[in-house]
Amino acid sequence: MQHDPTMRAAARAVFETVYPSNEWTPVSFEEAERFGTIHYRQALEAAAQVGTNLACDPRRQLALL
Repeated sequence: MQHDPTMRAAARAVFETVYPSNEWTPVSFEEAERFGTIHYRQALEAAAQVGTNLACDPRRQLALL
């Protein structure tokens, strides 16, 4: 699956936080992305939801700093 670099970085951050080791998922982020695993799709959806929520209210972005 191909996504813009920002979305990919956000999905990677979610993936590596939620699935910190091979005990949680049997593949790396790159393999999960290549094969479109459920782990990757969930990380991508979470990243998209965060982006949408932050875009709706720019003041919320400042609260994260």
